[in-house]
Amino acid sequence: MNTPVAPVRQDLLDRIRAVVGDKGCLTDPHDMAPYLNAWRDGWSGRSPMVVRPASTEEVAAVVKLCHEARTPIVPQAGNTGLTGGSTPGMAGNEIVLSVGRMNRVHEVDLLNDTMTVDAGCVLANLQQKAEEVDRLFPLSLGAEGTCQIGGNLSTNAGGINVLKYGNARNLVLGLEVVLPDGQVWNGLRGLRKDNTGYDLKQIFIGAEGTLGIITQAVLKLFPRPKDQQTAFAAVRDPQAAVELLSRARIASGEAVTGFEILQRFGIDLVIRHLPQTPDPLAQRYEWYVLMEISGADTSGAIRTTLEGILAEAMEEGLVLDATIAANQAQARAMWKMREDHAEAQKELGLSVKHDVSVPVSRIAEFMSRANAALLKDYPDIKLLGFGHIGDGNIHYNPGWEKSPDVAAKARERDAINRIVHDIVVDLGGSISAEHGLGLLRREEAKHYKSPVEMHLMRTLKRALDPHNLMNPGKLVEI
Repeated sequence: MNTPVAPVRQDLLDRIRAVVGDKGCLTDPHDMAPYLNAWRDGWSGRSPMVVRPASTEEVAAVVKLCHEARTPIVPQAGNTGLTGGSTPGMAGNEIVLSVGRMNRVHEVDLLNDTMTVDAGCVLANLQQKAEEVDRLFPLSLGAEGTCQIGGNLSTNAGGINVLKYGNARNLVLGLEVVLPDGQVWNGLRGLRKDNTGYDLKQIFIGAEGTLGIITQAVLKLFPRPKDQQTAFAAVRDPQAAVELLSRARIASGEAVTGFEILQRFGIDLVIRHLPQTPDPLAQRYEWYVLMEISGADTSGAIRTTLEGILAEAMEEGLVLDATIAANQAQARAMWKMREDHAEAQKELGLSVKHDVSVPVSRIAEFMSRANAALLKDYPDIKLLGFGHIGDGNIHYNPGWEKSPDVAAKARERDAINRIVHDIVVDLGGSISAEHGLGLLRREEAKHYKSPVEMHLMRTLKRALDPHNLMNPGKLVEI
């Protein structure tokens, strides 16, 4: 089924304005620009109106109007995605529906360890809200000051704490969703056990807005760690990093909350882009890990455990050098270096980005095979791999420095993607670990997913959105 191409009628725009009011719709090109252009990688589109409802009822009314008029909708939260999943097309025949005005925390239930929130709540604000009541909402990623929880859930966001707490889908007990025809499914149940059929909330988490619009969620809260210890360590190679992770988990149980691998080239890019960034270690090494362990013990035992892990690993040659943050300010600086990798890659003239996952035990094999294959075909390519080694998710972003021939090199993107993704799939991995498919990886998914899997996805899409009105062209085509 092709996406409708008819222009949006003025009478529909007038009826939408009547629902949401003047504050709830934008038509001025300057005001709409932040909603029509992605922050990275050049995704842009056109729309006659950006609609900003203030409640679930308004979302439902707008969706119902668009359903009756057969006008497509592009749901949007913080617009911080990396695959074009929340950007409208260039035809200008889609309404952008932003949930940003829906930003209330409706309830915090400390005895149930949950909070019920609107989809437009900024992630960092939810973290702060949890902290105020001595709880932890563990979803954490670089865009947390801007991204909104509705988008995080729609893309099944990952981040730095997946190792202990899981992806976004593991942090949700209930959802409220506006369906493509304007009906509202109220699944806002704060239950940890509900064995009454299909787990419907999981259908919408990770669906990238193609099956409905998440408007509210019941989120899990956790005890807030009383002590967190962060170490920055140079390791022999990626295999040593994987072995260090295993040892750390054995020594500390479930206390390992973050474990990232970094490459020297990436750190150099960060320091070049942000010169005030300190180099954590006096000597340069090729590979590093950023490790955090945390828990409720305030006796100093957590730091002692971390020191013991590093000392034993140094004796065996897995760790070459290391430092432990003396305070929270130093720990934040270490994590900021990791978070700044996304921004610092702008220093490259071309960066071919991959968000892949493989079994943790095969991370070193993936990086070795991918590096060798790319260097064979592109001897001058710069190799950059970093990310969440604790859950097998590597951001593998090779590229070239700025030069006059970067435009020509950009034509190699598809070939590079095929090399990298063929290796990933051969190792039993996924071509998208946490960023989603959007537009960027939609066609590649067809290549790597089985016909049965693609059939099931299309069947689900047709069942819930038979007119292909909800974020058409993203994730899966029908």
